[in-house]
Amino acid sequence: MTTGLRRFREPPQAGPQQAVERCEMCAEPLGEHHGHVVNLESRALMCTCRGCYLLFTPRGAAGGRYRAVPERYLHAPSFRISAADWDELQIPVRTAFFFRNSALGRTVAFYPSPGGATESLLPMETWERVLEANPALAEAEPDVEALLVDRRPDGFACHLVPIDACYRLVGLVRLHWKGFDGGREAWEAIDGFFADLRRRGEVIPRGGDDGD
Repeated sequence: MTTGLRRFREPPQAGPQQAVERCEMCAEPLGEHHGHVVNLESRALMCTCRGCYLLFTPRGAAGGRYRAVPERYLHAPSFRISAADWDELQIPVRTAFFFRNSALGRTVAFYPSPGGATESLLPMETWERVLEANPALAEAEPDVEALLVDRRPDGFACHLVPIDACYRLVGLVRLHWKGFDGGREAWEAIDGFFADLRRRGEVIPRGGDDGD
């Protein structure tokens, strides 16, 4: 998913020469906050005006070729995953996002890196075990929603987010990462990103996903 993501990867232009961002479907000017639509054939994430976005909110619109990215945010601060499970998932950093790719018929995993979104091989048996332990998060919409897992010093947290939020995080890492450890600016941006997700997300309380 690279089309439409330049705004996440590059510093904004300033001054009178700044280009007007336009809908990638109808060319209408876009505001700072606008929706995104996924082209399921090319995997492109497209910036769209509200009208074009709404065209593709019904499932199966345009023969299923395009899907509007939902706007719901959930936060599971007590995400059930063990350190051993995380090691088995072979994620070399603290954060990764997982979503079901309908074209491949399986879940794929990526993590942010200074070079962009890096795919990680995903042991499916381990991931299925994690989903079974967190049933409230197992219903993320294929292609357009992701489970964004953050391994913090006090444990794991998981956010069910629109897929564009994950690429916004990838863009922050690319923009700000310096040297081997990222530097203060990068970590302030990353921590600010997750703080915003916690503010926006509807909290799934401990035990609330299985009736405990």
